[in-house]
Amino acid sequence: MIMRQGIGMESARGAFSPKASWRARVSGALPWFGPAFVASVAYMDPGNFATNIMGGAQFNYKLLWVLLWSNAMAILIQYLSAKLGIVTGRTLPENCRDRFPRPVTIVLWLAAEAAAVATDLAEVLGGALGLHLLFGLPLWLGALATGAAVFAILALERAGFRKLEAGIMTFVALIGVAYAVEIVLVQPEWGAVAAGVFKPALDAKSAYVAVGMLGATVMPHVVYLHSALVLPRRRLAGSAGWPPTSAASWPTSRWP
Repeated sequence: MIMRQGIGMESARGAFSPKASWRARVSGALPWFGPAFVASVAYMDPGNFATNIMGGAQFNYKLLWVLLWSNAMAILIQYLSAKLGIVTGRTLPENCRDRFPRPVTIVLWLAAEAAAVATDLAEVLGGALGLHLLFGLPLWLGALATGAAVFAILALERAGFRKLEAGIMTFVALIGVAYAVEIVLVQPEWGAVAAGVFKPALDAKSAYVAVGMLGATVMPHVVYLHSALVLPRRRLAGSAGWPPTSAASWPTSRWP
């Protein structure tokens, strides 16, 4: 398996060369999709579901533009975080600690911890409510079952980081299939959907829900995490001589 991973990373060596073919670029980028799927779970939590469902129930398709631009912003920030980890070989918190004054790093750490705690609380409550609605479990038992499921998923990492990525990608795929089925069943008005996506509209009543949707999308602790998730891939790639050990060795046309 190590050899196969090394061969896969070897293809990444010239993937971002200006002369690389599109097949080389695709094969070089594929190994980095695993960490991206792990980070994407943060954007599928009960907080997102609750605010999005509330926005749809109260304002129909009116706030779809908020979803579009908040997720576009999140994709950009996550991309930059992963790029930082790949180029420097260090996580975003490590880079912040090296470059910012200590009081600033302490504030950033406390903010990330508070965001993680708030998100985890929503995850546990959302899981408990979901199990209660589906199976009638008491909330305390649903919370325990949710915690046990989290530790069971994390235990997959003992079999290798690839196993954890595969497990999470499976769950993400199931969520995607479920939403695709729901769209087929609901049969939305695509004209109204397009208007909601491309025609921003906001008033005093919908502003609070829009802020909640934006807040549920922004995950500062996951931005920190993504820069760490790519490091195992970078170490494997390093055995094939890629990426270069020095950031100064990167092609400036592709890595500004």
